[in-house]
Amino acid sequence: MFEKILLPVDLQATSLSARAVSIATDIAAHHGSEITVITVFPDFGMPLVASYFPADAMKKAEKQVCDELKRYIATNFEQPDKIKSHVTSGSPHKSVVKYAKEHATDLIILPARAKDISKVFLGSCSTHVVERAPCTVMVVRP
Repeated sequence: MFEKILLPVDLQATSLSARAVSIATDIAAHHGSEITVITVFPDFGMPLVASYFPADAMKKAEKQVCDELKRYIATNFEQPDKIKSHVTSGSPHKSVVKYAKEHATDLIILPARAKDISKVFLGSCSTHVVERAPCTVMVVRP
């Protein structure tokens, strides 16, 4: 039923993802799914912003985020070698939806930022992903 699961993770708030990791792992085990963990870091490639950073700053930032994501996966998954990872920059909700569309994702398991689900859906990244995703989205509360 679910062949490809996408799990967005905010590396600055990993505690929010613990339950989502558990659910993704359970669903993947049940369906034989592949899990891709994605993280999005802010894009400072806009001309005005980029002028304040060295030319190679974006590449260095991306490498650091990639390394951090690999450490996160190694720490939080029983079989980290079976987990795919993807790092991108830009708007989180746009990047998650774009990835899901381009990679024929069947399920996005999205950690929620608040315990009160009504607050999660008021102008949040979760709302945008749920509205625009090409697949099923599961929003997991902490």
